[in-house]
Amino acid sequence: MIALVDCNNFYASCERVFRPDLKEKPIVVLSNNDGCVIARSNEAKAIGIKMGEPAYKRREDFKKHKVNIFSTNFPLYGDMSNRVMSILRKNSKDIEIYSIDEAFLDCQDGNLKKYGIDIKKKVMQWTGIPVCVGIAETKVLAKLANHIAKKHTKSGTFILKEKQNILDVLKKTNVGEIWGIGSRSAKLLNSYGIYNAFELISLDESWIKRKLSIVGLRIVHELKGIKCFDLDNKKQIKKNICTSRSFGTPTSDYNRLSQAISTFAVRCSEKLRKQQSSASAIKIFIY
Repeated sequence: MIALVDCNNFYASCERVFRPDLKEKPIVVLSNNDGCVIARSNEAKAIGIKMGEPAYKRREDFKKHKVNIFSTNFPLYGDMSNRVMSILRKNSKDIEIYSIDEAFLDCQDGNLKKYGIDIKKKVMQWTGIPVCVGIAETKVLAKLANHIAKKHTKSGTFILKEKQNILDVLKKTNVGEIWGIGSRSAKLLNSYGIYNAFELISLDESWIKRKLSIVGLRIVHELKGIKCFDLDNKKQIKKNICTSRSFGTPTSDYNRLSQAISTFAVRCSEKLRKQQSSASAIKIFIY
């Protein structure tokens, strides 16, 4: 069985750890230069603040609803992520760190409910970061289980194991919500009258491979409980490294642009050295 542990509203939760007075109050985290919204607490989501929105467009709403605004603090988020992942490593014989706030764990097929709740409690107690845990036989199903744990349970843990339960979940899952199915593929499937995951797994596999490639077929196999994506505990070397940020407002100031580009170049170089790579090309783009 595979568990997906996902931190809830990670950047906002990190800020709240050091500001417990902001519990149950709306929080947003803005990108570098305070350009766009990149993280929201549940309270901010309830107000209607969208991910990626330019901050200047919502200033009035921020004031009206007394939204607490934070600039990004990536060193803090990286440190908190390392703390969470170190706890998860101690609770699994194998782990794949999927992103700064997500990890897949290899868990024993014992008392899975207790396993998930114990991890959730331990991470919360030791770091102050709330997490949800979804457990299933494959990565794709674990993603669905985690979504249910986050949206539809009080415990924050959900096990997707029984065949009938899996089928019921697939019937309620839009194809666009399936991990690995992008918006373009979802539109393609919709054009053929395929709207949910159950309808997708009922299709002829040769048709799926022809329309969605071999990767799409593997995703369908995973939805059927056939494991195709193993845990990958090896850190991947990136072929492209991008450091890009948004300005809070349009600018034509040469010095401001020059300083920003210099800062981003330094950060990009740090990432390059960290993975012990060399650059064959450098691109600078400004919009």
